[in-house]
Parts: sequence; C-alpha cells; structure tokens
Amino acid sequence: MSFTFTYQRPDFTAYQASFSKQLDKFKHASEYIAAKNALKQLNHLRKNVTTMAKVAYIRHSIDTKDVFYLEENTYWDQQQPHVDQLHGHFFSALLTSPFLSDLKKEFPETLFLLAEDQKRLTGSKIVNLKQQENERISDYTQLIASAEIDFNGKICNLSDISAYFSDPDTAIRESAQTAYWQFFTENEEKFDQIFSELVNLRHQIAMKLGFDSYVTYGDIAMNRWGYTREDLKKFRQFILEKVVPLTTQLYQRQQTRLGVDTLYHYDLPLIFPEGNPKPQGNQSELIKKATEMYQGLSPETGAFFQKMKQQDLLDLASRSGKQSGGYCEFIDAIEMPFIFANFNGTSDDVDVLTHETGHAFQSYHSAWIEEPELVFPTSEAAEIHSMSMEFLTWPFMEKFFKEDQLKYRFAHLSSALQFLPYGALVDHFQEEVYEHPIWTAEERKVCWRKLEKQYCPEKNYHFSEGLDRGIYWYRQGHIFEVPFYYIDYTLAQVCAFQFWQRKIIEKDPKTWEDYLSICHVGGTQTFTEILQTGHLNSPFDEVAINQVIETVSTYLENISETDLK
Repeated sequence: MSFTFTYQRPDFTAYQASFSKQLDKFKHASEYIAAKNALKQLNHLRKNVTTMAKVAYIRHSIDTKDVFYLEENTYWDQQQPHVDQLHGHFFSALLTSPFLSDLKKEFPETLFLLAEDQKRLTGSKIVNLKQQENERISDYTQLIASAEIDFNGKICNLSDISAYFSDPDTAIRESAQTAYWQFFTENEEKFDQIFSELVNLRHQIAMKLGFDSYVTYGDIAMNRWGYTREDLKKFRQFILEKVVPLTTQLYQRQQTRLGVDTLYHYDLPLIFPEGNPKPQGNQSELIKKATEMYQGLSPETGAFFQKMKQQDLLDLASRSGKQSGGYCEFIDAIEMPFIFANFNGTSDDVDVLTHETGHAFQSYHSAWIEEPELVFPTSEAAEIHSMSMEFLTWPFMEKFFKEDQLKYRFAHLSSALQFLPYGALVDHFQEEVYEHPIWTAEERKVCWRKLEKQYCPEKNYHFSEGLDRGIYWYRQGHIFEVPFYYIDYTLAQVCAFQFWQRKIIEKDPKTWEDYLSICHVGGTQTFTEILQTGHLNSPFDEVAINQVIETVSTYLENISETDLK
C-alpha cells in the first residue's frame, strides 16, 4: 500500500443498497450465468469495502495517536459487525441457491465451507455485542501502544525495551524485565477489566447463537475444517509428552552455557553469554541485504520484494505510539500486501521480516482469487508460509549475521522448537477460560500459572511476584484480539520443520516448487488439502511428526558448544 493511497470512509447506506441490489440479482437469477455474474459483482463490492477497512486499520496501527485514524478505527469497531451481517445474507443465499451444484463446480469448495461457518456466526442479535467486543479489543491495543518506559536514559515502548532482554549484563537484563513488567502490573486492573468484559461478551455471543460454549464458536470462527478440538487436545498432549522433555534439555544446556547456578526468567532470552547474534547494519542496510537475499532465493521472490520496496509497502521502524508486534495485510484494491513490524536491533528483526514476507509473498501469489476472504488460507495454513520462509532463507543468513550465522541458526531453530509448548499453553489456557466464563481475574491467573508450569517448566519467576501470580499472558495480544488464533502457529511450525528438513538437511530440489504451489492456492484449499499440495505430513500424524521433531533435536545436539563459541 503506497502511503498516497486515498482512504475514504464508505457510505454504508449506499454500500448496503448496492450490495442488496446485486444480492437480489443473485437470488432471483433465472439462469446460471446471471447468478455467476452477480456473484462476481458481490465479490467486487466486498473487496472495495474490505480495502477501506484495512487501510484504516493499517494507518491507525502505524500511529495510534493520529486523531483522524483513531476516529476511523472507532467507526469500524461499530460498523464492521453491520458489514459482517450484510455479507452473512450473501453467504446464506449462496447455500440456498438453485444453482448451488453448478456454482460448486466453478468456485472454490472453501467458499461454501466458509459460507456454512458464517451462517452460524452472524445475526442481528449479536451486532451490539460484537461492537462492544471490538471496542474492548481497541482498548487493549491502545493500552499496549501507550507504554512509555523510562529506561537506560531514554523513553522506550515495549518493543524498544525488549531489546535489552538479551543484554550480556545480568543487571541490565533483570532491570529491563522489571521495568517491562512494571508497566503490566501498574495497569493490571485495566488488563483484567478489559479481558473480563471480553470473556463475558464472547460468552453471550456464543449463547445467543445457540452454542454450548465460546470454545465451539471460536473453533468455527477459525474455520477448522477437517479436524476437531479433540485432535487439538491430542496434539497438545503430544507436545507435553514428546517436546517438553527436549526443550527442557535445551534450557539445561543454556544454563550450562551461561554458567549460572539457576536459570531465572530474565536469563531465558540470553542464548549466549557474550550476547545473542545481532543483524549487522541499520534499517536501510537490512532492507538492501533482504533485497539481495530474495533475489538469490528465487526469481519470484526477487521480483516480488523489489515491487514491495518500490510501492512503499513496508513500515518496519519502532516508534512512539505505534502498535506493537508485526503483521501482514493484503490490500485488495491494489492486489498487494503490506508489511508492518517494530525493528529493535535484535535478531527478531530478521525473524519478523522473513516471517511477514512469507505471508506477503503468499498473498501476492494468491491475488488471482476473486473472493476476498480466500486470498489468505485459514490461519494454520497461512502460518506455514511465514514460518517456512524463515527457514528457506537460512542459506542467506551470513548477509545479516556474518561470523555469527551458525549461532543465529542454532538460536532460531532452538526457539522454534521451544515455541511449541508455549503455543499449546496459550490454546489450553483459552479453552479453560471460555469453558469457565464466570471465573474471576485471579482464577484465570492461577490457571495460567498452573498450565505454564506444565508446558514451560523452565519459567522461574523467583524475582517477579507478578509473573509468579500468572500475568505473563497479558502481553499476548492474540488472547485479547483473536481468540483461539494460536494453536495454529504450532500446527504450522511442525509443517515448517518439514520444509526445513527438505531444504537444509535433505537438499530436496523440489522444496521450493512445493512451497510455491501452496502459496499459489491461497485459501482455495483446506488445511489438509494444502498439506497434500505441499507434500507435507499432517501435524496429527504423530509418528511422522515425531520423526521430524527428532531430526530437529538431533541437528541441534550435533552443534557442539565449541562450534558456538
């Protein structure tokens, strides 16, 4: 998205009239060709309104202090549920069309699966509740973005101060963590209030729509086609039994490497005693290196990344008032993605750039898809593109880390394996929270800490009363903003490990071809179909996944401590 892109708040009354007119044409079409043309027009209308909502979101996230886009964000908080309800009428009409069998032959199967889900998730009875939910989500993002922490002689936001977490000086690491978490403890009542209201609203939404709990609603909202929550529970158990022992060994190895008697929470981000590998160069130099990397990776990535730069589609610098985290959004009207990040001078800058470029590259190659909801696939599939791109670019890490490239690869692969228990923890926690909607804030924190000790036993909070009470999850925006969007990362991670194995270990020449194939299909295939297209084993195939996990673990074991010095 070029920053000169013109944003204009849609006239919803006019949009509703245009949409309803085309919807009538679709519903009352006397022949298939007329229904098909009306459907294409409805796709076009949805793209236009979706574009404006995304542009408003992007510009608000870039500067949450901008009054105009703050107001536009408030507008979309109120308006989006009405838009969703209007679009819900289309999905209902699609499923009852007399030309349904003909439409299914020509349009993606996933459009009809999505329609089935949307039919269950929308309705006039929940519009007000969805508006209130959006307001509370905005309250959370504004609260996170408001952090201004006086540390080391400058005012830091949460991204800035986290750069000190891996400082070789123990005193700096500990004081940075203390200052970071002080922001959360000082605002603990606000975080608890926001989340309590979100849980209550979401429970009401589920009840009004006839669900047994918000857990069921949440899985449908995530479009989990082809597998169940029971499958997810088994996957979490697999992580507990097979992965946690391996990550425990990695943390024990880290403790020995750091030469400390006890590994405290503020030690965990420091992988090497002399400091973690850092990318060499400022932001413009990193972009130049990324350009060279993507030119070297493939003709497709080279041309794509050059186009991203030319159209000013990357906002990477951390600034006061900027929303935290990183994301990729697809701007339908110009058929190009946009990448958002918060660089802080750590290896995370390279991770987030390759990760979000994976999303962006996929959506760019799926721009041919006319249905705006299907440009990205479902989340667990979408994260395969991003997490795999992190590994496919491994051969180029010398550009960023020079003589520390082996340290980077060791730390990156270790953290990917260590992420799996945390990702499962977040899902388990949310499941418990929404199965117990009347829990108090304190009961939720007790639950988090109990589960944290199971999935992440390395977390020693001896010097942090707040963290020991269970407030760590406050920092995890997904829990507030997109409930149940987290186990997706773990499902995708074990798929990305397979691309890593094929590219790095097996030198399989067809690896890139398969990756490109899953980028092209976008959301026109289900998660399980995308796995078949990419020649990947399912995360629910415990035998196959255990083998790839063992390959990762063995690779890490074979890198000696001498090699890492």
